[in-house]
Amino acid sequence: MLRMLRLSVAVVAVCMVTACGSSAAETSDRPTGGPVRSAAQATGPATSTKPASPAVPATGGSGYSATLSARLVTTDSLPPGYSVDIATSMSSDAGDEDSGAEGPCSDEMIPLLSGTRLTGTPSAMAAATLSYDEGPERLWVWSEILRTYADDGARRAMSDLRTVISRCPTVPSPDGNTFRFATAPGPRIGDESLHVTESMLSESGTLKGDSVLVRIGTTLVVVQEMANEPGGDKYLDQLAEAALRRYQTTGS
Repeated sequence: MLRMLRLSVAVVAVCMVTACGSSAAETSDRPTGGPVRSAAQATGPATSTKPASPAVPATGGSGYSATLSARLVTTDSLPPGYSVDIATSMSSDAGDEDSGAEGPCSDEMIPLLSGTRLTGTPSAMAAATLSYDEGPERLWVWSEILRTYADDGARRAMSDLRTVISRCPTVPSPDGNTFRFATAPGPRIGDESLHVTESMLSESGTLKGDSVLVRIGTTLVVVQEMANEPGGDKYLDQLAEAALRRYQTTGS
């Protein structure tokens, strides 16, 4: 039951970012492989067992950017066994009016506290679901989100996230669950980084979700894992490194 709950939470988390719109063609059958073990492996050359990276859709829904989507991490940047599914419909961020600096610490703030939605208005966004399925007993799901800003919105978004978690580290939900949030230094990459931990305490157990946010200039690179099997967060830094390197090496 806890595994099904993990899967449900992971799907909801991805939908909050991508609006569960249509996506690029999914990759072919997944070969055997495993989660990222090191940065070197994460960015190493492709092997013959890897599925092809999905083509970047030329068009999409509101907020979709084909140019930015082309800079998302690909299967060529990851070990064998991963699938990458590019989203073509983006959910909007919180804008400048809802910074979370005021008001009650309610369940309505969970998207802000988890880093699923950020303050400010990006000039462009791109997102993809990264998945690795080891079988019926283990499913790994992550999401990558790129946000670019015309001003210092990336810096402000990270500062606002630190502030709102400091103000509301614990949030109750109407169904009796308790959400807890905390921040810690992220990997030493980019101009600055942040690690966000989310825990949901329920009668079925505790579900964790972790996010790594990396700012590089006016861009935010975000990798999130939601409700994976225990230990899934240890691959976040390597995935964030792979995503950042892909973004940096595909710039003009």
